[in-house]
Amino acid sequence: MNDSAKYITLGRRKESSARVRMEPGTGQIVINNRPFEKYFLRETDRIIVKQPLALTESANKFNIAARLSGGGLTGQAGALRLGIARALLLADANFKEIFRKNGYLTRDPRMKERKKYGQKGARKRFQWTKR
Repeated sequence: MNDSAKYITLGRRKESSARVRMEPGTGQIVINNRPFEKYFLRETDRIIVKQPLALTESANKFNIAARLSGGGLTGQAGALRLGIARALLLADANFKEIFRKNGYLTRDPRMKERKKYGQKGARKRFQWTKR
């Protein structure tokens, strides 16, 4: 691990994307120029984001600055988790086996299904009337 290195990665989930910049530091997380606690108000989203850091016990070793866009907060949290996991992998390649086992390096492929013509939504149909 290089002490002055910056690790820049990308994480995606649903419509969300996260550009993550990680560098050695004290464990400060800044998202869109706002503190981590002010951006993710739900505790579940905070837990999702911190999972790779907690697993590798590197929560106080790196400062993380992220730029999130698109989607909702939970999708953004998933995108950020993938970005952080990829950045930690660049910092230390020994984490690969741990992350693979826990599914942190797998990009969640589930996307919103498109609306079909002649239908109300992706699956829902218009109501059929007899008369």
